[in-house]
Amino acid sequence: MKNKKTIIWLSIIVLVIIGLILYFTLFSKTTAHDLSISELASKIESAGSDTKDPEYFKFIKFNPFKNEISSGYISGHESKEYITYGKLGEVLGLLKNNENSNTILNALKSSTSGEEGQLWSVGAPEQSIVTSILISLIPTFLIVIVLWLLYRSQSKMMNGQGGVFGDKSPAQIIKSDKKFADVAGNKEPIEEISEIVDYLKNPKRYEEAGARMPRGILLGGPPGTGKTLLAKATAGEANVPFYFVSASSFVELFVGMGAKRVRQVISEARKNSPAIVFIDELDAIGRTRGSGIGGGHDEREQTLNQLLVEMDGIKENSGLLFIAATNRTDVLDPALTRPGRFDRVITVGLPDIKEREEILKLHAKGKRFSSDVIFSNIAKRTPGFSGAQLENVINESVLLTVRERSQVITLEIIDEAIDRVMSGPAKKSRTITKEELTSVAYHEAGHAVVGIKVPGGNKVQKITIIPRGQAGGYNLMMPEQEKYNYSKKELLATIASFMGGRAAEEIIYGEDNISTGASDDINKATSIARRMVTEFGMSDLGPIKYHEESGSPFLGKTLATSSSISNQISHEIDLEVRKIILEAKNIAIKVINENRTLLELIKTLLLEKETIISEEIDYIAQNIQLPPKQEIIKDKEQEIDLESLISMTEKQEENKV
Repeated sequence: MKNKKTIIWLSIIVLVIIGLILYFTLFSKTTAHDLSISELASKIESAGSDTKDPEYFKFIKFNPFKNEISSGYISGHESKEYITYGKLGEVLGLLKNNENSNTILNALKSSTSGEEGQLWSVGAPEQSIVTSILISLIPTFLIVIVLWLLYRSQSKMMNGQGGVFGDKSPAQIIKSDKKFADVAGNKEPIEEISEIVDYLKNPKRYEEAGARMPRGILLGGPPGTGKTLLAKATAGEANVPFYFVSASSFVELFVGMGAKRVRQVISEARKNSPAIVFIDELDAIGRTRGSGIGGGHDEREQTLNQLLVEMDGIKENSGLLFIAATNRTDVLDPALTRPGRFDRVITVGLPDIKEREEILKLHAKGKRFSSDVIFSNIAKRTPGFSGAQLENVINESVLLTVRERSQVITLEIIDEAIDRVMSGPAKKSRTITKEELTSVAYHEAGHAVVGIKVPGGNKVQKITIIPRGQAGGYNLMMPEQEKYNYSKKELLATIASFMGGRAAEEIIYGEDNISTGASDDINKATSIARRMVTEFGMSDLGPIKYHEESGSPFLGKTLATSSSISNQISHEIDLEVRKIILEAKNIAIKVINENRTLLELIKTLLLEKETIISEEIDYIAQNIQLPPKQEIIKDKEQEIDLESLISMTEKQEENKV
């Protein structure tokens, strides 16, 4: 920083000195004054040969390049210079029309020597040697300055890596304050990485057993599952240099620069081994070679080749551990994941219900929650949420608490935060007619009825008719239990629950008055049905995979894929998908027709409260009546015995983090 300021001040001083030299060299002459041709002729005539006149001509010059006459004379011992208004042609015209033209012409042609009297010279004014040199050097000097400024700007654009020919490594040595205790869930990845960290701390114990430290660990999984957080925790746990580098920083505009960056990072890490090199978003340079767009001289491929050589080539990497993270393990080059490079491929998946509860409790530390907030219930309401989304739920809850000027985070605030994370903020200001609101209520109630009455279907946990995003309403549906394998019956029930909204619209308003509100439901149902036919073998076409791998060539896939499915089979697949969808829709229509009273009750409660939760839906389903209105009693003291007080206190402590 200090050197940068010194360079700036030196540049300013040099520019000021050059400016002063140019000013005193080029602009030190006496200021020229305008003089008309008639005044010139008058002064020539009046000057005559009387040199004692205090005002007489010193010189008269004609500049053929500018076609103008300049003259200078002394007035009261003060030198002055005049430039005529007119050009030479106007002077000649004056000589023709002037009575004293001969006198003027003779005066112009006269040539006398000496310091006094009239002096006539023809030719351009001569420049000094210093002025000529400076004028010739100015363009070169300006070009040098422009090139220097361009180089400095390019250096800044290259993230301070010294521009095109810089030697600064793109890796950063990280000192993280994160520990494995700060990472909730992901027990298996933590165990794997902890073993490597222990090896770096106690290498003798493993060497005596004949073990070799893995060369690399690849962390793969969906976005937001904590891959980079695990790397930060590794940096905090390991007492060795931790080099962090983004894979995109290797890829440069100029050919060969990416491979050079790889050599710089690995060389610096070798000098400080044992060390850890963490490469984030590895798929930026690690996609499969030999396919897609780009030839053998593709910069990305050259960078990948250099990385492969540095990880497991002729040079030994003893004491050097590579950790990489990516969301796209399916597009990585097979040479990266072979033993000797990334020995361990660890999948960091989405957290299950217990891990979600741990993550919520971790992010809830230091925050005040009401006694009705139970994190296990919140974990049930957030299936499929990643760790980053759960952290965002807690953060949105805190922001909403501050906005409402509340002292504690309530369950209602957390519900709103979950909805904001999933579907965006509610658009309460949107103008909706009563008829449209009623249609949305019937649609959402249809989902709830089918979810309740069809075994294995998705259960509705929350329904709202407040618009969010592009949807007029919103419902949270999830299976009764989180599973990894689903039966055909359960998938059909899930599709039927998705079709419940459209079925309710057809029953209430008729087929000609159905709305566009079911577009997202139809999309999800069709996706499940097509996978049942093409991937899961759950149709009359048999257990055959008809799904073709396809992908963008920019993601490491081939530019074109050859289909092994005939047109007839494609037509039969479409027929099977239609059959499954229509079958599920008929189930939904049948269930709703058999439970019209339940449909009307849920619709009525929705129009009344706009948002209802699973407990209220279950009450209606069990009692076939609306739940009683709860009266809010404030500041009412209740007498309880000691055992009840202890029991209540223990429950509150369990709910706390």
